Amino acid sequence: MMGPIRLQPAAVAQELAKFGEKLARGAGSLRGLPEVHYGASDKEAIHSEDKMVLYRFVSEHRVTEKVPLLIVYALVNRPYMVDLQNDRSIVKSLLEAGHDVYLIDWGYPDASDRYLGLDDYINGYIRRCVNVLRARCDVPAVNLLGICQGGAFSICYASLYPDTVKNLITMVTPVDFQTPDNMLSHWTQGMDVDAFVDTLGNVPADLMNWCYLTLKPFRLLQQKYVGLTDILDSPAELENFLRMEKWIFDSPDQAGEAFRQFIKDFYQGNKLLNGGLEIGGKPVDPKRIRMPVLNIYAEQDHLVPPDASRALKGIIGSRDYTELSFKGGHIGIYVSGRAQREVPPAISAWMKQRR
Repeated sequence: MMGPIRLQPAAVAQELAKFGEKLARGAGSLRGLPEVHYGASDKEAIHSEDKMVLYRFVSEHRVTEKVPLLIVYALVNRPYMVDLQNDRSIVKSLLEAGHDVYLIDWGYPDASDRYLGLDDYINGYIRRCVNVLRARCDVPAVNLLGICQGGAFSICYASLYPDTVKNLITMVTPVDFQTPDNMLSHWTQGMDVDAFVDTLGNVPADLMNWCYLTLKPFRLLQQKYVGLTDILDSPAELENFLRMEKWIFDSPDQAGEAFRQFIKDFYQGNKLLNGGLEIGGKPVDPKRIRMPVLNIYAEQDHLVPPDASRALKGIIGSRDYTELSFKGGHIGIYVSGRAQREVPPAISAWMKQRR
């Protein structure tokens, strides 16, 4: 049996002194850092409505793919995660592969947007953006890449307007909203969402962020900031850390009615999986999705567990269905080095095989 560990006061004092010096250097590094910015690719606005803007990414490379790719992001975070920085950009990789890439930026809802519902987002904004691209690019259908909640929206859209979608790609997208390991589902099952929205109107971004962070409090509220001490003397790594922090806390408020409908119909009713979902009075039938489908999920995703995403295969009518699993988490699938090597090339190759 090992005896008790005896701490040497001199050694402890020396370690504390070194740590203090590192903190002091780190404080100097933080003060000297410029404001962090995001975005690796230039873009131009080609259409706008209310708070929403449709962007086209300007490529330095020759566009070789005729069918445009439209990215539909979630409402709960800003979409620049797909183009965060030069070495962490799904968009940049797709541009280099010759794709014509577009993105819907939902903007920041305010009190005037409180009554926007899922009908406005799916039958309204997404449909009109798709039609803008069909006319602009002179194609009957576009490629659609839906991410997280934006993937659920894209499934609904492709069900309602299948003739306008050539290929559907979903990334970390929930389909079964009531898998046993879905922490968000457990949080929402007992929610009185009517009282919640009737009281608050729009759902504040800070409240949403707090809920997400407390799903993994040790990892997201303590461990990462303790780990920050390891990179205090590296300005480049500090800049990357601050850029991620900026994205995490740069969240829009949620339009109240859309939030109400999404919680009731998707989380509490699980209607995308079980049936009975209507958007703007139009029934959503995933069996109408007969175009090729690529479904990408993250194996360590705590927000969208793999089983929640893999359920897509059982509800669609397509015979051309492909799954791609990624060894990482919900955020790592956008920005990790592994993701940059694996995910965009897989998306590009899959689309090129289905021109």
